[in-house]
Amino acid sequence: MKKHFVILALASVMAIPAWGQRNFQASTDTFEESATAGQWLDAPGAQAALPAGKKAKNVIVIIGDGMGTAQVYASVVAQRGLSNFLRFPFSGFSRTFSNNRYTTDSGAGGTAIVTGHKTDNNHIGVLADGTPVKSILSMAHEWGLSTGFVVTSSVLDATPASTYAHVPYRKMFDTISLHMSQCGFDVMIGGGLSNFRPENRKDGLNPLDTLLKNGYEITYSLEEMKKSRSDKLVTFFCENYYGPVAPGRDPVLVEGTKKALDILAKNPKGFVMMIEGSQIDWGCHNNDAAYMEAELADFEKMLKAVLDFAEKDGNTLVVVTADHETGGLVLKGGDIEKGRNECKYITDGHSGVMVPVFAYGPGAETFSGIQNNIDLMPKMLKAMGRKSTIK
Repeated sequence: MKKHFVILALASVMAIPAWGQRNFQASTDTFEESATAGQWLDAPGAQAALPAGKKAKNVIVIIGDGMGTAQVYASVVAQRGLSNFLRFPFSGFSRTFSNNRYTTDSGAGGTAIVTGHKTDNNHIGVLADGTPVKSILSMAHEWGLSTGFVVTSSVLDATPASTYAHVPYRKMFDTISLHMSQCGFDVMIGGGLSNFRPENRKDGLNPLDTLLKNGYEITYSLEEMKKSRSDKLVTFFCENYYGPVAPGRDPVLVEGTKKALDILAKNPKGFVMMIEGSQIDWGCHNNDAAYMEAELADFEKMLKAVLDFAEKDGNTLVVVTADHETGGLVLKGGDIEKGRNECKYITDGHSGVMVPVFAYGPGAETFSGIQNNIDLMPKMLKAMGRKSTIK
C-alpha cells in the first residue's frame, strides 16, 4: 500500500502582523495613529521587485550599530505599525563572526560589510596580516562616483573608519584622521573634531589644513551645514561624541543624510554612501531601553528620508544591516496597542547572533536568505554591474 505524505509549512513571519488584522476587542478609535488593516495589506514591503537586470546607479549601505532582530522588532512595535522597516520588500540575515572571534567588534564587522573581507577584531580596513583592503566607497571614488558617510558618532570610530582607513588597531585616531583627510570622499559628517586639532595630537600634524587644501568646506554646526553650497563638505558637529538623541540632540542623522544626498546625487555617474545609526549600540551597551528606542526612532526618520529618495529615484539600492548585535536583547512582552516593549538584556557587550538584512531597489532580491557579512559588498557590486575580485 502506497503512503502519501503532505508537508504543510506555515511561515512564522506573516505578511500581515497580528495587530494589523484588527482582531482586538478594543475600539478601533484607539488606533488612530496606527496602520489600518488596509495599510498593512498595501505596505511597500509587499511590492514586487524592480525589473530583473536593472543596474543600481547608486548604493546606500546603512548600518544600525548593535541592531539585532529584537532591536528592529522593538522599533516596529514602537512605531505602531508605521515602521519604515516594513517598506523593504526583501530581507534576510547576516552571520557576523570575525576572523578570530565568534563575536565580532565594530572594526571587524564594519570592515567585513564594506570590503567583503573577514579580519580580526579591532582591525580597520586591513586583513589579519595587515594587508590593506579597499571599501566599496574607495572603489567608487576611483571609478568617478561620488562618495560619503554620515554617522552619529565620531567620524573616526570603527564603522566610518572602515570605509577609508587601514590600521591594525581601531584606536589609532591620529593615523585614522590622516587617512580621512586624504581619502577624497565628497561628504563626511559626524563628530570627532578634537583629534584633528594639532594641539591634541602626538604627531603635531594638522589634518584640518589638509582637508582645506584638498578643497573641502568645513562646517561646525547643523545650521552651517545646511547653509553650505560646497560639493565637498566635512561637518564636525562636536569635539568628540554626540550626546543621546533623547535629551535634545540636533537631528543630525536625518538632516546630515538629506544634505549628503543633495550633494552626492548631483553626480551623473552615481554615488555610494554609508550611513550609521551609531548610538543604538551605546544604548544597548548601557542596557538602557529608553536610550535604545530613542535612537531607533531617530534611525526610523533617516530610513524614511532614504527610502523616499530611493523610491523617487528608481535607480538606488538601499541595504540596511548591522555590524553585530549588542546587549543580547530579549523582548519579554509589551503592549502592541500602545507601542510598548518590555526589554531585558543579558549582557552589556556584543552577542554572536545573526543580524537582519533589509534591501530595496535594483538587486535587492539577492540579499534574501542567510548570508555571511562578507557576501554583502560583492552583492552590492553585482547590483551596480561591477565585477568583484574578492575570492
